Amino acid sequence: MTSTTKCPIARAPANAPPVPAHVPPELVLDTRFANGHIPNDLADPYAPGDVLRDPAFPRIHFYPWPASGNQHGAWVVTRYEDIRRVYEDNDLFSSEGVAQFQVLAGETWPSIPLGIDPPDHGKYRKFLNPWFTPIAMKAREPRIRAIIGEMIDQFAQRGEIDIAYDFGRVFPVRVFLDLMGFPFAMFEQFLAWEWDILHEPEIATKAAAVRGILGYLREFIGEKQAAPDATLGSYIANGTIDGEPLTPDEVLGMTWFLWLGGLDTVASTVSQMFRRLAMAPALQARIRDNPAIIPTAVEEFLRVQPLVNSGRKAKRDFTWYGVEIKAGDWVTVFNSSGNFDAAQFACPHAFDPERQANRHFTLAGGVHLCLGAHLARRELRVLLREWFVRIPQPFRIKPGTDTTVTPGLLSIRNLPIVWDVN
Repeated sequence: MTSTTKCPIARAPANAPPVPAHVPPELVLDTRFANGHIPNDLADPYAPGDVLRDPAFPRIHFYPWPASGNQHGAWVVTRYEDIRRVYEDNDLFSSEGVAQFQVLAGETWPSIPLGIDPPDHGKYRKFLNPWFTPIAMKAREPRIRAIIGEMIDQFAQRGEIDIAYDFGRVFPVRVFLDLMGFPFAMFEQFLAWEWDILHEPEIATKAAAVRGILGYLREFIGEKQAAPDATLGSYIANGTIDGEPLTPDEVLGMTWFLWLGGLDTVASTVSQMFRRLAMAPALQARIRDNPAIIPTAVEEFLRVQPLVNSGRKAKRDFTWYGVEIKAGDWVTVFNSSGNFDAAQFACPHAFDPERQANRHFTLAGGVHLCLGAHLARRELRVLLREWFVRIPQPFRIKPGTDTTVTPGLLSIRNLPIVWDVN
């Protein structure tokens, strides 16, 4: 185990939640700044995470606050290779219980497919994958382009937009609602429920939001079963696997998980992406003048803006870097650190829009690689192409704007940008 005598991070404060008896006190550290909780106004909001890869920082430490969608703490790894092990070693690490906010409402079914381990996980991915392949996304691209183009045209001649609240918060959700068959009239209510589930600290508030959305989803599923259509929501509601109809829990588990994951990840990426671009006119010009690099630029935006630190549950007792991990312990991976590991990425804080072999963890890894990865990439690529065609002028952050970022989901609520209108 790495010595903690010169650890550059302070121990967790006395008012931190209690930890299991087998956790060494010297490994209970305060790394909340790297878990999407502490805002900063740095040009690179993820730079503080560099300390997590300092040679004096332990390879594994304990984070006592709620992590990975659970109401308890977890072990944490911060280096690229350790993160990859957690994602890929399915014999040792389980995703059972990940993001299972539904337990707050007394529900016991899993979030599908994330909360299902191999081999059963595979049948659910096979069932859903046809809707999320590159071919399927290419077929949906005209609709995505139409939604983005229509929205940009509404403000292009205005010379100003709150790119976070009025655009980034809206367009990916419109795409997702369109895909699932959810009515756009539910937009604000959906975001309010999701905010309470992911960001409100009070358990009662979270639980009320979970009950609200699950009540809605059950009605939605019933409507799609009574009147099937060509949407993904209907496909799930009326789905079969190996000739057998999905059970009510399977239908709800998939619909719930897609709802939870489909609302704000791209929105947060858009907000941080435009913040970086607005602060870097040369980068804007490089992408505007070379649209062929948009796919690699999007991958780099994803790498330098990891939004979620995922978790897995240990299936058995084992020792890692001299630390005793017990069966049932949670291990969280700090993608916010691993994506900047110099052992994997040359000059990790240099934004290279043409970086090759960009194997980051923003979209997770292993068999649980984000189901919507191709959709997210397609949305961001189309957005950059349409933006620079429809608004070719350089843009900048509106003077006086608060550019503070909380480096995680829903990281920027408001970000007005301006440009000169010809």
